[in-house]
Amino acid sequence: MTKADIINEIAKTTGIDKTSVLSVVEQFMTVVKESLAHGENVYLRGFGSFIVKTRAEKTARNISKNTTLIIPAHNIPAFKPANSFKEDLAK
Repeated sequence: MTKADIINEIAKTTGIDKTSVLSVVEQFMTVVKESLAHGENVYLRGFGSFIVKTRAEKTARNISKNTTLIIPAHNIPAFKPANSFKEDLAK
């Protein structure tokens, strides 16, 4: 399912026009991205959490050049589904 599919489904079930739904979905994604960029987690009860995970610094190897690289520590976004969400999928 794509973002367009989600927008069409929400517009169809709620009766709200697609441009309004698109605006709300885009703003939701913007708020989530900005919150994660500032290190704040986003918790949606019954759905899941968008969290920031920290990856430690590590050493990698470039086999073709026979050299080592140091990959610095960095943050990555992650999603952790709520237990009720996982239970609904298991059914």
